[in-house]
Amino acid sequence: MLSNHQSNQVIGLCQRLVQIQSYSGKEKQVMEVIKEYTSQNKFDEIITDVFGNVMLVINGNEEGPTVLFDGHVDTVTVQEEDWTVDPFAAEIKDGKIYGRGTSDMKGAVSAMISAAINFAEETDRKFPGKIMISCTVHEECFEGVATRKVSERLKPDYVVIGEATNLNLNRAQRGRAEILVETFGKTAHSSNPEKGINAVNKMMHLLSHIQNLSVPEHDVLGKGILELTDIISSPYPGSSVVPSYCRVTFDRRLLVEETKESVLAPIIGLIEKIKKTDKDFNAKVSYTTGEEKCYTNEIIKSERFFPGWLFNENESFVEKSFNRIKKINPGAKISHYSFCTNGSHFAGEANIPTIGFGPSPENLAHTDDEYIEIEQLTKATEGYFEIMKALTGLEGN
Repeated sequence: MLSNHQSNQVIGLCQRLVQIQSYSGKEKQVMEVIKEYTSQNKFDEIITDVFGNVMLVINGNEEGPTVLFDGHVDTVTVQEEDWTVDPFAAEIKDGKIYGRGTSDMKGAVSAMISAAINFAEETDRKFPGKIMISCTVHEECFEGVATRKVSERLKPDYVVIGEATNLNLNRAQRGRAEILVETFGKTAHSSNPEKGINAVNKMMHLLSHIQNLSVPEHDVLGKGILELTDIISSPYPGSSVVPSYCRVTFDRRLLVEETKESVLAPIIGLIEKIKKTDKDFNAKVSYTTGEEKCYTNEIIKSERFFPGWLFNENESFVEKSFNRIKKINPGAKISHYSFCTNGSHFAGEANIPTIGFGPSPENLAHTDDEYIEIEQLTKATEGYFEIMKALTGLEGN
């Protein structure tokens, strides 16, 4: 159990971080606070990379594993008129801290930092390996993309994702892809539509077939999901003009072992089939790409394909961590994320042994009047401390 000082430490840090607005690409001020705070509290190295990720290091006194705790500090935006509290006041009410980023995920970042400070103090740094924390940028735009720089620099042996798990342990995650389908036609005056090729009509025909596609299913991760999220035609507004272009975007939730090629293959097959019976049909499918400016002025960009991942619950690192978590949450379960996290890189791309553990239930992310329960925040701090023991080899203490 945390002392009063340790509880006040993590609560105060969480409030301080939440009080700083840090939308994606605007994380500089919150990173400066983190660097100032950790430079005064036991950390041996503080590293900032080109994207602006801040990496915090505590060294043990002997060789051992590098254990990385990852949490993003960017948040989604706020429509203040929809909130009943100030989203950046970090007000405490009824045992909860309110504000944007409390659950997603400045609370977890505060708990990680506080747990590392407690771990360094209570072990007197007599532990094998290194404890590292990555405070990362642009997760809300590109899950895992910025963390490619983190794993390249730190080369962790284990990763702990701090996204919300309600104090359970997660060993898996569905991935995410944004699929772009485009149809191409020919403009004409809408009073003479036969002289054009209506790209929207062509898209509607294709969509009628896409809707009948079966999606894969996994016994742990559930359904793959293929959901249309927007449709746009051009020219727009189409005043008396047959549209020559139409695009739709699909959200595709990815299961393990799915590849970029395998996900697009069924839609490519439909396009080729329709082309054989309709000489005017012209379409293509691809993944969307995005590009954003970091607060360091570096450009971060990526194709939006973020893989899923899964580790066996009998893996030693999973079992050891779970056994320690049950010390602070006896009812803890082993589960998985239904949404996408930075684990898409650490586990899905780099195949680094990865687990998820964090405060709050998943459904508080991105909500109006977002909050974190103080009990969850302090329990998460205890849980990260226990995981540090487990993964550095001090699990018997």
